[in-house]
Amino acid sequence: MKRNNAFIAIGLMLFALFFGAGNIIFPPFLGQHAGTNTVPAIIGFLITGCGLPLLGVVTVCFSGKNLQDIAGRVAPWYGVFMVAAISLTIGPFFAIPRTCSTSFEMSVVPLFGVSGQTALFVYSILFFALTWWLAVTPTKLVDRVGKFLTPIMLVLLFALFAAFTAAPFGAWQAPTDPRYTDGISAFTSGIMEGYNTMDGLAGLLFGILVIQAVRLTGTTERHAVARETLRSGVVAMFFMCIIYVFLSFIGASSVVPLGLKENGVPIIVGAMSWYFGAAGPMLLAVIVMLACLTTSIGLVASVSALFHTLLPKIPSKVFATVFALLSCGIANFGLTTIIAAAVPVLVFLYPLTIALIILTFLNDAFRGSPIVHRTATLFTFFPALCDGLAVLGAAPAPLMAFMKAMPLASYGLAWLPIFACGLLIGWGLYAAGGKKPSREYAESIGQ
Repeated sequence: MKRNNAFIAIGLMLFALFFGAGNIIFPPFLGQHAGTNTVPAIIGFLITGCGLPLLGVVTVCFSGKNLQDIAGRVAPWYGVFMVAAISLTIGPFFAIPRTCSTSFEMSVVPLFGVSGQTALFVYSILFFALTWWLAVTPTKLVDRVGKFLTPIMLVLLFALFAAFTAAPFGAWQAPTDPRYTDGISAFTSGIMEGYNTMDGLAGLLFGILVIQAVRLTGTTERHAVARETLRSGVVAMFFMCIIYVFLSFIGASSVVPLGLKENGVPIIVGAMSWYFGAAGPMLLAVIVMLACLTTSIGLVASVSALFHTLLPKIPSKVFATVFALLSCGIANFGLTTIIAAAVPVLVFLYPLTIALIILTFLNDAFRGSPIVHRTATLFTFFPALCDGLAVLGAAPAPLMAFMKAMPLASYGLAWLPIFACGLLIGWGLYAAGGKKPSREYAESIGQ
């Protein structure tokens, strides 16, 4: 492929990194709840489901550093904390168990007609035994299967979209969730729902892979690398946006033919059955099972390698074993429970991630001053923690009263003005201190 078109191939690689079976279960569920307000809801969803992952990748490129170094501008321990927290979230705590429970509900149940806790338990043991074996065994099988499955899944989804466009499910109904009763609340609820993809967190980890891929094409100049990274990210997110929009529309049209569902899996299975008969769900089941397995293997291997760099005395094989066992146990709680349990963690981590992205882009303006990074992060940390505890129903009453009094509180974004205050205070302290640059920044400009 010509160098000037390399960004297309890199963009498709990035799409494959982000896209998994988990990404197709949230938009239709959003559509069922939002009904006639699906359009503003999916616009909000795209901001955090597509825009934020793109910003995460570009942030790493813009800074020229990995996540640990970017977050380490606050403090070295904070860099380790963010890497560990994000890796565990998109790894053994939520995303890896979700691959097992999703494949069980989308594959085992329709293929074999079995369900229930015992069936899930047996399946999870087999699923993670195979995951562990392939994750610790050097092989090209997983990469080859992954490259084969992603295009097939895309073809299947786009066939569904074409059938839906030609003959829509049914009319959009009134919102079935009070969070979507008007356009503004639907938009902000969509923003919060986009957290569930976890791609906004993953973007900060995947960014370094995109940079390496761009440089392998012979592009080395910083601004050129940034441009190619952005173009690659746009390619990846373009496909993600199309998929999310169509899936949300399918969900919005499915209430009458399918009834309300507890998650997005039965909506997709029902839609495939509606348009393609018994063959549709069966084909989807096989593809999803294999796709979830390859995703699980990749996540176990990559997260284990990452933790090995943090704790080099512990072999990555040990981490892989621990993470596979932990994921197996969590998977048995079921898909709906895993999705619900992830919400407070995501509500806590996403504000910190967004704050980190903003601070990275503003870093040159305050010459890398640690006081700005620390003050803005501190002001973000506590409201984010309070929001996470609020989801659990464990936030102290005085803190809840304070948070509810903040602007944007009714939309779940009370942390944003508090972050802005912390940023301004930190900037003021930086100016009052003589605008001294950080050591890292001074070295980067040769001072």
